[in-house]
Amino acid sequence: MRTKNNTIRDEGKIMNVSRSKIRIFLIEDNQILREGMVALLKSYADIQVIAASANCNNTILKINQEKPNVILMDIGLRSHSSLRTVKTVRETFPDIKIIIIHLIPVQADILKFIKAGSSGFVMKDAKLEELIKTIRLVSSGEMVLPDNLTESVFSHIIDSALKFGNTNIKDTVKLSKTERQIIQLISDALTNTEIGIKLNISTFTVKSHIHNIIEKLAMHSRLDISALIE
Repeated sequence: MRTKNNTIRDEGKIMNVSRSKIRIFLIEDNQILREGMVALLKSYADIQVIAASANCNNTILKINQEKPNVILMDIGLRSHSSLRTVKTVRETFPDIKIIIIHLIPVQADILKFIKAGSSGFVMKDAKLEELIKTIRLVSSGEMVLPDNLTESVFSHIIDSALKFGNTNIKDTVKLSKTERQIIQLISDALTNTEIGIKLNISTFTVKSHIHNIIEKLAMHSRLDISALIE
């Protein structure tokens, strides 16, 4: 809540606010990590944490009150769906940038959050310089992926999708008709045997197609494929 002397409170703590800086709204349910990030970000002249919360309660109201430029959000909030919150924020405030904080960059999760409207991803064990760089780049309109994905085929797929205004990643890669059908059937939770029966092909052929899909989309498993369609 903002006080009369232009400050905000987090769990009873008061922080000064400057409108000329990149205004950060931090949503992190780990108190130690949340307070640590706030303390670290204080030393940067162009960045200001204007709000910090342990959950997504009243997120829209808080955004209306505090007017952040960037939201830093934990991917695994215990009491709320981070993905649903990203979608809601982007629908209501399309100009606000969202950075997802996570432990391990799982491609299936990254696909979902990109389609929901996230602009950046940073690991919880990243160096402070990487976090600051991500905040600045995302604030300026850039898309930032985890370091281990920046030179991968996966990152180029995303770049192509964003360039042509298409966040349906599978449409930016050349896939056969059967491969597209299999993607849809996997998203419908069909087994390899059921897919084979549906398409009148052998289970071995289904497995071969799945392998090709994973290779083309630079993925790891069926779980990644199922994330392509919601």
